[in-house]
Amino acid sequence: MKKTGIVLALVLIAVSVLSACSSNGKESGGQAESSAEASKDVVNLTFWGGVPPEAGPQEIVDNWNKENPDIQVTYVRYVNDDSGNLKLDTALIAGQNVDIFANYTKPLLTKRVSSGAALDLSQFTDYNIDDKMGPSAKEWAVDGKYYAMPTKRNMHFVWMNKDALDEAGLPVPTDWTLADVEKYAKALQTDTRWGYTTFPFWRDIVPFDGSLAVQGYVKEDGTSNLGAPIVEKALQAHYDMMHTSKVSPPISLIETTKMNVIAEFLGNKLALLNAGEWMFRDANNLTDYPRDFKVAFAPLPRITQEQDDFRYLGGLGDAIAINAKSEYKEEAWAFLKWYADGGMLPQASGGRIPASKDADQDKAVELLLGDLEDKYDVESLKRILNNDLPTFQVTLPQEVIDLRREEFDKYYIKAQSLEDTINNVAKRHNDYLKRK
Repeated sequence: MKKTGIVLALVLIAVSVLSACSSNGKESGGQAESSAEASKDVVNLTFWGGVPPEAGPQEIVDNWNKENPDIQVTYVRYVNDDSGNLKLDTALIAGQNVDIFANYTKPLLTKRVSSGAALDLSQFTDYNIDDKMGPSAKEWAVDGKYYAMPTKRNMHFVWMNKDALDEAGLPVPTDWTLADVEKYAKALQTDTRWGYTTFPFWRDIVPFDGSLAVQGYVKEDGTSNLGAPIVEKALQAHYDMMHTSKVSPPISLIETTKMNVIAEFLGNKLALLNAGEWMFRDANNLTDYPRDFKVAFAPLPRITQEQDDFRYLGGLGDAIAINAKSEYKEEAWAFLKWYADGGMLPQASGGRIPASKDADQDKAVELLLGDLEDKYDVESLKRILNNDLPTFQVTLPQEVIDLRREEFDKYYIKAQSLEDTINNVAKRHNDYLKRK
């Protein structure tokens, strides 16, 4: 009896332990499963772009995150310059957190496509980029395919100090040349104000690429066309403004002093600035850039009046790509469609007007000007916005852009003659063509 009691007790203990283990295991498993499901339900995407977060991107991702609790987006800003683009490219190669990224030039996008970093978007069939963005979208296709979606209307023009124009009795130009720019710059320059300049990284693109885009960067015989007469004329014109009439700060001065040309213009230390729509985010910021003059807008200048093959740098921009190595391609695509069709509107106040036909264009222009209409010559701005001018995208490989910039800079700082510059550019381009 005693032995039977002991056995019974052991059986009861075993049953109790097994029951407890079963119960605990179920509860533990349930909690783990619940935790795993919660973790699995929320997808985290990282979006890299060149616009400061406070200029719209942070509001954009906040709006998305509020509407889509299961797909949360974090914005990472990289500066759109050589070092910033290197930072993005390094992150893409190293497999760091990059799911979505913005491309601001076609050569850089092409380079990223070649490296396998950008996803072929043709696998998605629920969104027609050509229909949404119009024929200019084709300029961003690489080998006939979209690896990035262009999302904004590019607007490149000359910012002008309207008060200074009025004082000099000069009208706002509607069609002009580099010679006209120099005349205006001479009239507007003072002891404390430069006449005209452009961004250093644009000095070898605008305006002769507007013709080379039509003529072709390579001649029919397969040799370089970078030594075309229109290139020589443009280089001479820019050189003369820097060193002869001295209405433009020399490139060496801009780079050695790290001159902020936007601040120079908004601070009334520069009368004319060849720039684009992105400047609105600073021009509308009267706290950091207070000004008491109106801004007017003129189209980009052609090199000569006879330049009938001229095209304007413009079309569409901000081409957003999905990292081919992203674990969340479908979720990234959902965000990209939403962004393009109006989600990007918070950036309109900084000049980024959506390209999609389904975005609210009137709202975008309203946000662009805000309550600062009195700070702009609205008539000239509307002329720019409504002009249906022929546009182009620079299609040269980045390596060629870099090599010609090196040669052009030697000329601009008086390190070599114009003739040597043209010859060297053509030779180096021909060498590149032979290697490729």
